[in-house]
Amino acid sequence: MGKTEDKRRLYSRYIVGASFLILFFYTGAQYAFGVMFKPVIREFGWSRSAVSLVFLVNMVVFAIALTIVGRLYDRFGPKWIIIISTLFLSAGFVLTSFIQSLGQFFFSYGILAALGLAGTGVPLISTLVSKWFDRGRGLAISLSLAGSSVGAFVLVRLLSLFSVSYGWRTSYLFLGLVMLLVNSLLAIFVIKGDPHHLGMAEETVHSDGDGHGVKSTAGLGLRQAMATRSFWLFLATMFVCGSGDYLATSHFINFATDIGVSPMTAGAMMSWYGLLSLAGMLVAGPAADRIGSKMPIVLTFVLRFLLYIFIVQYKNVPSLYAFALLFGFTHLITAPLTPMLMGRLYGFRQIGLLTGVVNTIHFLGGGLFTYASGVIFDRTGSYQTAFIVSAALAATAALCSSLIAEKSHAPGAEAAEGRASFPTAS
Repeated sequence: MGKTEDKRRLYSRYIVGASFLILFFYTGAQYAFGVMFKPVIREFGWSRSAVSLVFLVNMVVFAIALTIVGRLYDRFGPKWIIIISTLFLSAGFVLTSFIQSLGQFFFSYGILAALGLAGTGVPLISTLVSKWFDRGRGLAISLSLAGSSVGAFVLVRLLSLFSVSYGWRTSYLFLGLVMLLVNSLLAIFVIKGDPHHLGMAEETVHSDGDGHGVKSTAGLGLRQAMATRSFWLFLATMFVCGSGDYLATSHFINFATDIGVSPMTAGAMMSWYGLLSLAGMLVAGPAADRIGSKMPIVLTFVLRFLLYIFIVQYKNVPSLYAFALLFGFTHLITAPLTPMLMGRLYGFRQIGLLTGVVNTIHFLGGGLFTYASGVIFDRTGSYQTAFIVSAALAATAALCSSLIAEKSHAPGAEAAEGRASFPTAS
């Protein structure tokens, strides 16, 4: 048993490392849209609402695909999902580098890239890592998702430089080819879905975050989860979360350059935004291991509400940096907390499907509000109204998340927890 545990503990570190690298490039792929937004408009003369509509299509396809990916993950594991998704993602980016019309942009970025993002992103990776850890699950997920933050910090700067020096087409081509190479190698040689794929007996007990044991085969399905109020409160929270995330990543550089900030400085702000999301995750994951997932989520939206009010009032370089840093801190807090909270509330039997549904709603919110913000700008000439609406939504999300009952919703779970507390594996 000792050798098996040592083998599992060692390989779990490889899983975290591989996940870090996949998400490093995944985030670059997502942030690339905001970096290339204005260069694409300058070349083709399209409106912001038209380009934002491409992003909406991307998010809708991505969101719908997440639920499918979650179901396939529960059945087949992650390896082939990552490989096939990477083929879609790389093809989408390479073709985007050659587009000559809006219709081609819809197909390459709106559809192909979206299908690829669904199987290589934060929802799947956080679910994958959650199955390799019992104690310290929040920290492990946060470390793997740190790839997103580091990727944003490094690649936003690099893509901004590439865009200025070589053009946006070269940036998309470069990123597409690199992701194809890196993701394929990691999926083939490193990624395993669960400990038993290496001949290790998978532990039957997971930590629920409060020191109680939850059997990995136990739990509620999607229909049962949808019968609870907490599930719908969390869906509403995550819809608002997505709307704020993608307002920032898609329109912040536009917003900054509109008021006179240079593209390179705006790109630097967004790169620091990405790096600060690492700090948010490294705080949120371990905090959730100790105090639960709900309170960090509530505080996230309280802070976002204050930041929206702040940016409505102050628009200069220091205030933009402050907004980017503090909003960036909140950007990925819900990423490690989503699988933890779903496991705590409903068990791990259909964790891939449950997190897939939640993230579908999250990214639908992102796509819809990105498009709405583009329309708002085209009609009013500013993002002021978008920030005011976002403030109201953030306040609503803080209220919804505070009402979630953070306990197991499985029938008889409270009684079971009262009778026994299972030890957790390290």
